[in-house]
Amino acid sequence: MVYRAARELRDGDVVFVGIGLPNLACNLARATHAPSLCLIYESGAVGAVPQRLPVSIGDPALVTDSLAVVSQADIFQCYLQRGLIGVGFLGGAQVDRFGNLNTTVVGDWAAPKIRLPGSGGACEIAVHAQRLLLIMRMSKRAFVETCDFVTSPGHRAANGKTRRELGLPGGGPTRLITDLGVFDFDATGEAVLTELAQGVTVEQVQAACGWTVRCAAQLEPMPTVDEAVAARLRALDPQRLYL
Repeated sequence: MVYRAARELRDGDVVFVGIGLPNLACNLARATHAPSLCLIYESGAVGAVPQRLPVSIGDPALVTDSLAVVSQADIFQCYLQRGLIGVGFLGGAQVDRFGNLNTTVVGDWAAPKIRLPGSGGACEIAVHAQRLLLIMRMSKRAFVETCDFVTSPGHRAANGKTRRELGLPGGGPTRLITDLGVFDFDATGEAVLTELAQGVTVEQVQAACGWTVRCAAQLEPMPTVDEAVAARLRALDPQRLYL
């Protein structure tokens, strides 16, 4: 998942990055094919070049060699809401076929089964980023027909309205990267399976998905990790915090 996500990043991209797998993907991309990647963190670090893997967005390691450290208000108002963020990374507890994400509650809002952390900056990233990469492990609990709560909007709301009709300026989800395969989003905003992980079948993907999976006419193999890439990833996360 990390390797496939890293391949989505281009040299010079400005990426609003969180902690965990997205952070690993960005650091792998910068160590390989995208040395000029500019990483922006919600806590205010712009152009961060952390010497070690940060454990939170408040980790002091993010300040190391950064271009600037600004307030959260500046990050959201002057960078994100002005349309300067090229790529956003998000995941969640639930995702639906249109890329809507739930990080708020599982179950009924008034009496939830699980109360989650909430939006943080996720909603603003989903609204404003020019490209949005979603990275999540597949399971029927996470890949649902309808999100219990929409924290971060995808391509189409429950009432059928599109991003354009809702006035959302960003590009919306472009890839949904999972451990079983990769989904693109078609002109209607619906997820379409385009890549399968090695040894995985369409039936296995369907068994882990809460909606009827649509497949591309030609399914491509999801890129595999060779030993050189695996060694780089282990070097980036020596304590196995996320791998």
